[in-house]
Amino acid sequence: MTGILSALALVAGMTVSVAGGDPVISTETGQVRGSTVSGVQAFQGIPYAAPPVGERRWRAPERAEPWQGVRDGTNPGPKCPQRGMDGVDGSEDCLSLNVWRPGAAAKNLPVLVFLHGGGMVNGAGSLYDPAKLVARGNIVVTVNYRLGALGFLAHPQLRDPAVGNFGLADQQAALGWVKRNVPAFGGDARRVTVWGESAGAFSICAQLASPTARGLFDQAIVQSGPCVNDFVSRKTAYQRAAESAALIGCKDLECLRHRPFQEFVGLGERGFTADRRVADRTWLPVAGTPMLPFQPSVAQRLGLTIAVPTLQGVTKDETRAHVAASFDQQGKPVTVAQYPRVLASLYGVRDTRRIVAEYPVESFPTPSLALAQVLTDEGKLVGACSQLTANDLMARRAPVYAYEFAEPRKGQPGEFPYGAHHGVDVQYFLGSTDPGPWTPPPLTGDQAKLSERLLDQWSAFAATGRPGWPQYRKDVVNSISTTNPGPVNLRSEHRCDFWDSL
Repeated sequence: MTGILSALALVAGMTVSVAGGDPVISTETGQVRGSTVSGVQAFQGIPYAAPPVGERRWRAPERAEPWQGVRDGTNPGPKCPQRGMDGVDGSEDCLSLNVWRPGAAAKNLPVLVFLHGGGMVNGAGSLYDPAKLVARGNIVVTVNYRLGALGFLAHPQLRDPAVGNFGLADQQAALGWVKRNVPAFGGDARRVTVWGESAGAFSICAQLASPTARGLFDQAIVQSGPCVNDFVSRKTAYQRAAESAALIGCKDLECLRHRPFQEFVGLGERGFTADRRVADRTWLPVAGTPMLPFQPSVAQRLGLTIAVPTLQGVTKDETRAHVAASFDQQGKPVTVAQYPRVLASLYGVRDTRRIVAEYPVESFPTPSLALAQVLTDEGKLVGACSQLTANDLMARRAPVYAYEFAEPRKGQPGEFPYGAHHGVDVQYFLGSTDPGPWTPPPLTGDQAKLSERLLDQWSAFAATGRPGWPQYRKDVVNSISTTNPGPVNLRSEHRCDFWDSL
């Protein structure tokens, strides 16, 4: 009888049960057995593409091969190769996703596809627990995509249409899989929201500018990734590829394809540093390519991007964590004498004079905080004024709901004052399955209440395209905090007139 039910499910996309009551879902490539915890069902480690190994390295993803029987989906798949605590972590065979859904039978639920952060060089979908969002009637999908050199190499000998953007191509393959398969999980393929933070947010900026992403999602949530901050040009990417090949000891693509994947992990990576621009990072999407013909800023200005309802914003003190990682956490906080020298290395001597006059060091508690305010306000890595430009451009063609997350991290005595730093908002939406040294302190009682409100608002956006506050209007965004929520003028708060004049 079980065999007959399984066969029917494979045809009809039904859910069946096997021994022990575990849920089983039929996908386009076979059946997957999940697990149930506290009323939430999880189907993990589902391949959405063929392993990108051997001759498939640095090629666009191909469809996953079907399997026989019922696949065990009770554990996540491997991370894509990245630095770990004790060397290289992950496997090159890593293109899998995880689907979380409410345990009770339901149909046509809104779908959120979460793209993880990590600077395009680390992270994994399995690190996030979306149980609270799922309990609100959403289906949440978390995705692994190729990282670092394996995900974003643009070698001049490559003729693949995904050249330089293999990680983006993976995301598109995952989104295509979701569109085709999520109805079997009870999801609505016409209400798919692509959602990302940091590198995941910048990935969405690239997807909005990619002609091959059309039709793969219906809405977007962009957290801490201003969509006018440019990526790497093809010329620069070719130069970086040549430098990387030289470091590996290879003269051609064939040699690179046969080297162990471990040799590419960490190659040319800059880490979590206080850069001025996104493009200062080595491994990023590459513009001027078939998948990304124009830089996001150009595509936005020309009206060539995918126009969908978008919920987007930044944190109030984005780059404090970057400055801390570069200076204070190294035991070398920025000094008064060093402050103008650091600025000059980032902005040049002429602009530094104006910046120092606008942001005099004596106006801030420490020189490190002065530097962080400069970088946050300009926002060409992450931050405010470039986000404002993105809001203005994107609101011309589709609804935009803009915000600034202003709730500070709970500080400890003597700790660097992180404020509302980059990434501090993630724990308000997603739990962590692998707490590490960057895990922020637990939420206070008021912050926990704020988290509940945000979960409701993000769920409302996934369901209706509206989070519950007014659409963006010139310069004004919704401030999110426990103490002073409501409209805030981002332009005046972050001195955007000054940055526009520079």
